[in-house]
Amino acid sequence: MNYRLICKLLSVIVVTLAVAFLVCLAMGQVFDTTVREDGVFDEWLMCSAGTGALALLFILLGRNSGHKLLRKEALTVIGLGWILASVVGAMPYYLILEEASLADSIFESASGLTTTGASVFSNLESIPTSLLFWRCLSQWIGGLGVVVFFVALLSSLGAGAKILFSNESSGHSTDIDSGRVQHGVLQIMYVYLGLSALCAMVYHLCGMDWFDALCHMFATVSTGGFGTYNSSVAAFQSPLIEWMVIIFMALGGTSFFVMLRMVKGDFRYVWSNTEFVAYLVIMAGFSLIITLILLGEGTLGDFGEAFRLSTFQAVSLMTSTGFSTADFQMWPNAVHTLLMAAMIVGGCSGSTGGGTKVVRVVVALKVARRQIEHAFRPRVVRPLHMNGRVLDKDDQDNVISYIVLLAIVCVVSVPILSLFAHRLSFEGALSAMLACLFNVGPGFNEVGPTLNYSYFSEGAKLFLSLLMIMGRLELYAVLVLFSPSLWKRFT
Repeated sequence: MNYRLICKLLSVIVVTLAVAFLVCLAMGQVFDTTVREDGVFDEWLMCSAGTGALALLFILLGRNSGHKLLRKEALTVIGLGWILASVVGAMPYYLILEEASLADSIFESASGLTTTGASVFSNLESIPTSLLFWRCLSQWIGGLGVVVFFVALLSSLGAGAKILFSNESSGHSTDIDSGRVQHGVLQIMYVYLGLSALCAMVYHLCGMDWFDALCHMFATVSTGGFGTYNSSVAAFQSPLIEWMVIIFMALGGTSFFVMLRMVKGDFRYVWSNTEFVAYLVIMAGFSLIITLILLGEGTLGDFGEAFRLSTFQAVSLMTSTGFSTADFQMWPNAVHTLLMAAMIVGGCSGSTGGGTKVVRVVVALKVARRQIEHAFRPRVVRPLHMNGRVLDKDDQDNVISYIVLLAIVCVVSVPILSLFAHRLSFEGALSAMLACLFNVGPGFNEVGPTLNYSYFSEGAKLFLSLLMIMGRLELYAVLVLFSPSLWKRFT
């Protein structure tokens, strides 16, 4: 294990956070028009200085590290990097907010950086402007991934950059039509920046002030869900804003590779992409069925309003954004089941969305259908196709193995969470686990859209923080940290 190289790469993450802290301090001075910023200047300087000192320590430890990055170092950097970022990102909450415990701060930081959007804070309107900005900015940084940012910038990694990118994101470096992965990732960053700029301008034109437009852009494009008001997007009371948020949430859950082809005008590839088409069909299906249930139950009498609210909640939970415009806890239980299914399915691979990912769901259904056919036609050989190419046996095995491992993590996590929070109902414990592991944010019952995670025990908050990171990194990069023997056996 090349520990010096690990320290060198971790220093880039810490430097990124140090710069972000200074940006938040400046933004607080620019946007604050009340006394909410009084008394936080020194705390931000302490955060920046402490983070800068930690970065310097990692830089010194990473001297003469060499450039050869093996898979074990890549996985270690990714897992440790997100844990380290969550701890460092907790500093502003802990130093600025008197009511925030260390567990509260780590939970909120992990929730932002993993784009989960679960919160322990009840009164957002009283939080200093600069801290609100950090809370939203952390999602935007985590949306594309701190690791992806420095993969794009550190050309010295060479082939190691492909390992980092493929393991940090749910996409694959082979999906980038570029000879050098750094150039390909930079193209994706340009798409991300362009989508962010467009989103902020649209929000401002729809009636948000620039602070709200920027903060909600950070939360939407990253599918994070942290806003600036306790009532989320409902605070704006604007159907136009809600529809714009729906569009940008859907784009946030779309694969960056598909959006890159959209920008290049290759719409033939876009509409032949099996995952993207399935993503739109599933999203539309959830929205329409929920609308019909609400109308049938008499929950909402007007079709236009019912369709808008249903579409918003379905898109929000499927893309793992977690915004809300209605208290869906009060909706019929059948809707809860559908929304929970949307959480589990999630967004597209290679996107900022969470969940199992549409591509895995589609592949698993194709494999299951073939096995059913084999039950009565055992000699039939039928290859599986995805995005116009044949899926080989390894691809199929990887999908099934991941889903099985994900199911095991879910089954094990519910009783562990119940031990930390033994008064939770089963639906509350299950939805809290799913909401954090799949990076969604709100759940049902005790963690419904109008509630938060503040009453959870310290141990429960830290455990849920770990689940958020595991979900963001799709399990493996965190699980290997608990298997040091694998580092010795494999490269």
